[in-house]
Amino acid sequence: MAFIKKHLDKLELNPPRFLVVGFGVLIVLGAILLSLPIASKNGESIGFINALFTSASAVCVTGLTVVNTAEHWSLFGHIVILILIQMGGLGFMTSATIMALLVGKKISLKERLIIREQLNQDSLSGMVRLTRYVIISTFIIEGIGALLLSTRFIPIFGLIKGIWFSIFHAISAFCNAGFDIIGNSMMSFVGDFTVNLTICFLIIVGGLGFSVLIDISNKKNFNRLSLHSKLVLSITIALIAIGMLIIFIVERNNPDSLGGLSKGEKLLASFFQAVIPRTAGFNSVDISKIYDTTAFIMIILMFIGGSPGSTAGGIKTTTFGATLLTTLAVIKGDKDVVVFKRRINQQIINRSLAIVSIGLILILIVSVVLTITEESSFLDILFETTSAFGTVGLTRGITPNLSNIGKLVITLTMYAGRVGPLTMAFAFAQRQKQSLYRHSEENIIVG
Repeated sequence: MAFIKKHLDKLELNPPRFLVVGFGVLIVLGAILLSLPIASKNGESIGFINALFTSASAVCVTGLTVVNTAEHWSLFGHIVILILIQMGGLGFMTSATIMALLVGKKISLKERLIIREQLNQDSLSGMVRLTRYVIISTFIIEGIGALLLSTRFIPIFGLIKGIWFSIFHAISAFCNAGFDIIGNSMMSFVGDFTVNLTICFLIIVGGLGFSVLIDISNKKNFNRLSLHSKLVLSITIALIAIGMLIIFIVERNNPDSLGGLSKGEKLLASFFQAVIPRTAGFNSVDISKIYDTTAFIMIILMFIGGSPGSTAGGIKTTTFGATLLTTLAVIKGDKDVVVFKRRINQQIINRSLAIVSIGLILILIVSVVLTITEESSFLDILFETTSAFGTVGLTRGITPNLSNIGKLVITLTMYAGRVGPLTMAFAFAQRQKQSLYRHSEENIIVG
């Protein structure tokens, strides 16, 4: 990390550009390691494009894979993937700050600006303290998750393998990555309440955002929480509940998904499948065999994703909330966008509309490109594209069959989704000078 930072410092990088370049460098380094013969069980290199795809999927905490993670990669490969997941989940700059703090180095103003950009914070105050909280809370939550999973994995896989599986999947779940080394994700545990609820707990907590976790731990009362925390929690609960209800209703009689399960297992599987699009690519039923209605609902959930400053991707719950509330305000004829007796700033609304627009345009462009390069239905391609953009990792089965062009396109989509569409735009936009005048206003007809 010191080597990377030394060379990045020589470039004129604003915080968004630093994050974009930093994540890119980390992906390339991961690809080099995963392309080594020692990373594969058969002792042969997987090839740089496949290694790059896997590295990007790990760093961007996505979970899309061109090979079966359990069957193809050696222990060395699994360890590299896990490190990339942890660094990608914490964030490039947070990972660099860990090492700086360990050696007693002071964090500069520029580094604080980059951390603020990465964690989606408004203020520069307390950045180092927040970073420490992120690091400590991450390891504590992942440790609790690993302990709970070990109660089921150790009796099944044995002591050493059970502990390793527990640690790997706890980190993968909290970082919303969705990589598994079991071989079939969580399909073998579709009716296991301990495994399902632990994985869901880790995904939800990891997707809330560290600022929300701090707010909850400090105030412990919903009414005293900040507007951001209230909106995150309300939208998260609503999306999971609505998703679970629709999945249960649509899939309850599908023999290829929930049809063969008991009522309790159907409810558990519906809850699990409603949580994973938030954006962790685990699955306890065969996603390629769910009905198109369910697949489309999952596309919507994947596009929204988790919350700002979290390990999750997507446009984020608050972005979706601000856009929805703005639409409702326009319909009602309200001048201001108000929620929980608080008015949302117009700049936040503009930023939200920009994120939604950029996300939709990117997904549509990538989907159209993939319809040319790949031989799959448009729904499956749209599902794959949204999964990549939202850093989810769910697939309808087309990932292993992607062409080299398709792999590169999806790799870039995962990269853009992890860094954030607006951060990407800010990173490469030319700095504009403040205008000394404003043009006269004129109306246009819309709608």
